[in-house]
Amino acid sequence: METPVELPYAYDALEPHIDAATMQVHYEKHYHGYVNTFNRTIQGTPWEALTAVEALKRLAELPEQIRETVRNHASGSVNHAFFWQILSPQPQEPSDWLRNALSQAFGSLDAFKDLFLSTALKRFGSGWAWLVWTKNAELAVYSTPNQDNPILLGDTPLLGVDVWEHAYYLKYQNRRKDYLEAFWQVINWREVEKRLREARGE
Repeated sequence: METPVELPYAYDALEPHIDAATMQVHYEKHYHGYVNTFNRTIQGTPWEALTAVEALKRLAELPEQIRETVRNHASGSVNHAFFWQILSPQPQEPSDWLRNALSQAFGSLDAFKDLFLSTALKRFGSGWAWLVWTKNAELAVYSTPNQDNPILLGDTPLLGVDVWEHAYYLKYQNRRKDYLEAFWQVINWREVEKRLREARGE
């Protein structure tokens, strides 16, 4: 079973970049909805002790009749619990260590940002864009449809942005690019670095 994480800041803490109304609906309705549906789906089954992350890692073992629901709602639970942690009300810049890691992988910090932005913009419909540490021990950027999480591919998410319309439509309407450009102002780069160091075994 999955226990919802607490939002680590007030709903209005990311203003003006992400508005309070969006944060409240996103957290209380969408995120809690994923958690609740995941828990209901596995309750009373031999799998009910699994957390959402564990369920994704063992998805192939689950009965076919619940597998798709678990995939969607466990991923939605994990994605959002992750998303809250990699946002911060305090403006930050990547450390020299992280900047160097991104530059080595993508050419420069700006090149990484351009790639991440274009990947998020090109995701048709609903989904996420990710910076990941792959199972091949390298940094990569890609997008996934719906609520699919990189864990399903054996990769470790380091940074992710939700491009479902519910993440931005109240403030930005159809202006996804404006939302994504604002996203750079609220990234918790220390959390991104922490996750990368852990993924690399440092």
